[in-house]
Amino acid sequence: MNTVSLDDYRGVTPKGTLQFLRCLAERVRGRRFLHVNSTRYGGGVAEILHRLVPIMTDVGVDAHWEVIKGDPAFFSVTKALHNALQGREELITKAMLSHYVDTNRENARNLSLEGDLVLIHDPQPAPLINHRPAEGKWVWRCHIDLSHPQRQTWRHLRKYVAKYDGAIFSLPKFSQQIPIPQFLVYPSIDPLSDKNRELSQEEMDGILMRLDISRDKPILLQVSRFDRFKDPIGVIKAYRLVKKHYDCRLILAGGKAQDDPEGEEVLADVREEAGHDPDIHVLELSPDSHVEINALQRAATIVLQKSLREGFGLTVAEAMWKGKPVIGGAAGGITVQVIHDVTGYTVNSVEGAAFRIRYLLENPDLIAKMGEAGREYVRREFLITRHLTDYLTLLTRLTE
Repeated sequence: MNTVSLDDYRGVTPKGTLQFLRCLAERVRGRRFLHVNSTRYGGGVAEILHRLVPIMTDVGVDAHWEVIKGDPAFFSVTKALHNALQGREELITKAMLSHYVDTNRENARNLSLEGDLVLIHDPQPAPLINHRPAEGKWVWRCHIDLSHPQRQTWRHLRKYVAKYDGAIFSLPKFSQQIPIPQFLVYPSIDPLSDKNRELSQEEMDGILMRLDISRDKPILLQVSRFDRFKDPIGVIKAYRLVKKHYDCRLILAGGKAQDDPEGEEVLADVREEAGHDPDIHVLELSPDSHVEINALQRAATIVLQKSLREGFGLTVAEAMWKGKPVIGGAAGGITVQVIHDVTGYTVNSVEGAAFRIRYLLENPDLIAKMGEAGREYVRREFLITRHLTDYLTLLTRLTE
């Protein structure tokens, strides 16, 4: 686990943030705060926990992180659940659900689940609630877009969620009718992590050279795991419409999470769609390619996140922190991060994305202005110190 000190953020966060956090932390010093999710690497949840757990420890909370294990069949089930909860039609059989529950039961035998507050992230470990210890509060943390779930799948998951002491959602529209308190917490980025820290020109040049990326023309970039909900095919189609008017490059950079068995298939489809266009770069990156992603985002002219469904989409905040305008799908948390005509644009179609890309390329002064506004918006709303404030407040409320 990384060593992180709250004092490292002095000068980066808004004035008064660190003093407030120290006072808040004193109220919960020594309490055990346990996070449980389904993967140690890959995906936004794991990235947040890698940074958030150490900083919680630094302020005096007894913070821990457990990861459930499962076979390929288990993660095929949880991927189907994930898709169904985000509105895609999926066939989920009783046998699949039985394996889902049995795997969680086995994990409950092997994990240390004690805590004053236990935060269970997303659907994969949700049935662990059936095996909770007698002491402590349990909260289910939903990172996905639950606004239009497949009803039968949600009814099954709801049986577990209703047993928790509370639920956290990333947006108000994701919440559902459940007989427990609900809380709103935005995800966050860490400005000091390898993915977001400042890079020297020498570092950037070396990374881009290694990735064989030239900066001789405007760069359009989408960073995301290869998932159909991220619409990488739609991004390629938008690029081709823009290419008729502007000579530019497209980079699709991402990887596959440990708990996502569909990634390989989607990546193959993306490569097929890209064909032999020398200006389309499809980069399959390892889960620890944080500095590479940092360099790509800083080199980009415009960043896209054309998601069709999205829990939050922290790549938007990452890009804005680096002073880039973002064109994103009008989905999930993208609509909270992208302020129309201030930090970027949200779109509903391939043609809309292409139109906004062309508009920005025609107005380079607007690119710089949006980039500056985006960075300050992220500083106020989407840094890890604000996230820590929310979790310490929750720990205070539920355990005092």
